[in-house]
Order: sequence, then C-alpha cells, then structure tokens
Amino acid sequence: MFGYLAPYKWRLVLALVALTLAAGLTLVFPAVIRSVVDSVLVNGDERLLNQITLGLLAVFLVRSLVSLVEAYNLNYVGERIVMDLRQELYAHIQSLSLAFFTERRVGELVSRMSSDVTVMRAALTNNLNTLLHQSLSLLGAIVIMVVLNWRLTLFILLMIPIVVVLGFIFGRTLRRISTQVQDELAAATVVAEEAIQNVREVKSFAREDYEVRRYDGAIERTFRAALRMLRVRVIFTPLTAFMGFGSLSLILWYGGREVLAGRLTGGELIAFLIYGMTVAGSFAALVGLYTSFQEAMGATKRVFELLDTPPDVRDAPDAITLARAEGRITFDDVSFSYGDELDVLRRVSLEIAPGEIVALVGPSGAGKSTLFNLIPRFYDVTSGRVCVDGLDVRAITQASLRAQIGIVPQETLLFGGSIRDNILYGRLDASEDDLVAAARAANAHDFIEALPRGYETLVGERGVRLSGGQRQRVAIARAVLKDPRILLLDEATSSLDNESEQLVQDALGRLMQGRTTVIIAHRLSTVRIAHRIAVLDGGRLVELGTHEKLMAVGGLYARLYEMQFREASLLAADTAI
Repeated sequence: MFGYLAPYKWRLVLALVALTLAAGLTLVFPAVIRSVVDSVLVNGDERLLNQITLGLLAVFLVRSLVSLVEAYNLNYVGERIVMDLRQELYAHIQSLSLAFFTERRVGELVSRMSSDVTVMRAALTNNLNTLLHQSLSLLGAIVIMVVLNWRLTLFILLMIPIVVVLGFIFGRTLRRISTQVQDELAAATVVAEEAIQNVREVKSFAREDYEVRRYDGAIERTFRAALRMLRVRVIFTPLTAFMGFGSLSLILWYGGREVLAGRLTGGELIAFLIYGMTVAGSFAALVGLYTSFQEAMGATKRVFELLDTPPDVRDAPDAITLARAEGRITFDDVSFSYGDELDVLRRVSLEIAPGEIVALVGPSGAGKSTLFNLIPRFYDVTSGRVCVDGLDVRAITQASLRAQIGIVPQETLLFGGSIRDNILYGRLDASEDDLVAAARAANAHDFIEALPRGYETLVGERGVRLSGGQRQRVAIARAVLKDPRILLLDEATSSLDNESEQLVQDALGRLMQGRTTVIIAHRLSTVRIAHRIAVLDGGRLVELGTHEKLMAVGGLYARLYEMQFREASLLAADTAI
C-alpha cells in the first residue's frame, strides 16, 4: 500500500513536518504545568502566570494551524492513493481474460472495488494520520520522561513489551476474522446483485420472499463474523487500557514517595504524570491502530490478490498491430480445453476466405461457441494456430485484432445509457451523419425517431426498455458503425417474432456484404445464406460443404436438418389445430 505514496511524496513531507511541529508543541503543555506549579503557585507570581498563559495560547494557536496543514495534506494523499488504487483495480479487471469472468461473479468483484477499498481508505487516511501523530508524541514524551526521572520511566517502559506481545497475538486473529468478514460481505453483495440483475425472473416465479431470505441469511453470516471480530477487539482494548492506567497508578505511588523524600518537586511529578498519560494514551491509540491495520490487511489481501491475478491472454512483447485486414481466417489443427477438462475442440482445420460466409452447425456441446470465441482471441488455443490474414492471432495485439471484428450475439445486452451512447460504442468519434446512417442500415432509425426522446432515449438496465428486436437492431447499428472486416454472428434472430426477424435479417444482410462472416446457426433454416457449412460434433469438424452437398451426403447435417424440419411441421400442425 505504501508503494503508492511515491507520486505524492512532497505533500507527504509537508504533512510530516507539520505533524512533527504539532506533536512537539503538544509536549510543551506538561512542561508549562510544571513551571506553573513550581514557580508561579509556590512564589505567588501573578505576572509570570499571565505571561505563561499568553504564551500557552500562542502555542495552541500555532499548533492548530500546523495541525490543519498536516491533516489536509495527509488526507489528500490518502484519498489520492485510494483513487489510484480503484482506477488501477478497475483497469486491471478490464485487462483480464474472458476465462477469469466465467469463474467469478460480478457482485464479488464489485465488493472488492467498493467495500474492500473503503476499508483500506480508512487505514490510509484517518489511521495513518493518527499513527504518525501518536508515534511522535510517544517518542517525545518518553525522551522527556527519561530526562526528568529515569526510574519513574521504567514503570511505563516495562508495560510496552507485554502489550506488544498481546497485540501480536490478537492482531493475527483479527486479520483472519477480518478477511472472513469481507468474504461474507462479498457473498451478500453477490446475492443482492444477482437478484436485482435477474429481477424479471424473480418476479415471474414469485420468489421475492425467497430472495429476501437468501440475502438475510448472507447478511446474518456477515454479522456473525463481525461479532467474532468485535469480541476480540472489546477484550483487547480494555486489557491494554488497564495496563496503561495501572502503570500510571504505580508512577503516582512511587513519584509521591520521591516528592516526600525531596528528590522530586510537586510540579515535576504532575508533569511526569501528564507525560505518562500521553505515553499511555499514545500507546493505547497505537495498539488500537494495530488492530485496525490488521483488519485492513484482510481487505488489502483481497484487493491485491485480484491485482496480482495475471490475464490468461496477453499480448506478446513483440506483438504487431494489425492494419486493415482482408478477413482470411485459418484454423490450423486447433485443439482447445477449458483448464483440466477434456478437449472441447480436437484438431480442427478450416480456412475461411475473405468475404466468405461460413455457418457453424452441430448439436449442443459440439464446440461451436468455443471455435467462435477463438477468432477474437477471447481464449488461447491449447495446440495448433488460429490465423487472420496468415498471422497467428497470438502475434497480433488484442486491441488491433478486435478492432477488425464485429460481434452480434444471440442475446444483446445494452448499456443503461441512451440509444446514442450504445450505437456510438462501435466508434466513439463517429459523426452524427455516420450515426444515423448506421441506424438506417440496421433498420433502427424509424423506431428510434418514433420514441419521445429519439436517440437520447434511455434504454434502461441491460436494455430492458426496448424489445428484443429493437435491441438487436441497436446492436447491429453499433456493428455497422464499427465497420469490421470480420463479422461474428451468434444467430441473432432465433428468439424474435416474424416481423422483427425480417427487419433484423434485412439489416444483417446489409451488414454481411463484403465481410468475412462466421455464423453460429441454431436454426438450420437460416444457413442457406452461407457459402459453406461447417458441421461440428464432439469437438471435431465432421462435415464441410454447401447445404445441397451436405443434404446429398445424408450425414449428421442432413439428420439435424430433417429433425428440425419435422419439429417445425409438428409445431405448425399443433398451432393450426
């Protein structure tokens, strides 16, 4: 965490100078009390009392001013570090590979960015301020006490090793429990995020009470973990306080005997007691801070665990930038598996010419989506090569590769902003004319203009305020605006009504012109637009050819086609009845 201080070192130096002055001026007060008791009260010198009082007011005024400088700069540095940390964490999350997000839940990641970093923020602002101030006060008071009376100082110094050992024991426990608290809080956040994100399903199944019970259970587990942490803290704090005040009691007893014996003045004893209280208070504060830092370590561990997670897919050090691509795609003896699982793809070889339309067909689990996802390098092959224009995609920067690829998924998820923002996501610097032209090409302009706010209409979370066909056309407009050389379509019309399907198909027809297109075909009636059909089964490429050729062969494709045709005929007959 402290490695993030470097950019703000001069503000930190200023804060430390101000803090040192503030701590030093605080230590003046007991010395003044000593003078008042030994000189003013004993000798009855009212003029000296007035002078000391005015001097003390001046000291407190200066202390207040330097404390202001110290607090502002320390908190500024702390807030900036937290901001840097959040930005770095978010940027790192964005750099991680798709495989990472298939294994993590959104709520957990949001929890690490919000609650965990908030815990770290407290450690870097308020706690850091207190740590530095109390440390200087503690050291200064001990030095002065040794000068005043080293024998009395021993009563305080003997307490320190005992409290340090106790702090180490309790601190380790607090760190472990704090991590558990943050984990349970993240789990509760996941439950809430999933229920809110899928609120339509929650309400359609009337599961509101069930989701409330799930969340209540998760929060209850968080509470129990927090309660365990509270028990450790409330035992430790009074114990250290007792030891500190016990030491002061012994100082009073021994110091009183020294005064009675004439080896110590009354003013020195009072000053010593105040310095002792300063030491005890500072030490108690530092012990409390130690426990707070141990709690923050749990959150810190979770944050840096995420920051230390390397992306599975990285640009090679000598990766080149892909210029405007022709669109040739080559799968050269490609095999792929997810982790330790069996191969999802097995030695697939396929070449797709520039401008060619190829449909991927096969039963569920055949490997269509996996082959699809290897083209933009969402995953790296286990063996073999995927090439674009003869270049291995691992030799190309991810940004330049994906700039050449447009993807229209089966289920389009839009951002919660306006229609304009969602279309411009395809090319952020596009002009208004380009934006409208893309919407027209996607058959979206007319329905957008019919909306009360037109292109400024907010689409809602995940685009829920638009119909399925409207969302698809906005997504197609986004792809048109991007103007990719390679187009990947996960059959975008399979869940639409006839009218919406026709509009989307027309838009896709315009989008595919002159572009290399790979389509995942769920309904085989749509593959006739493809120049060739690649049939996958069990991760292998088992058939390749035109619709007519594959039907003539009478293999897997023909069986799948006939099966769907029969199902469609039966459905039509049932509908007619």
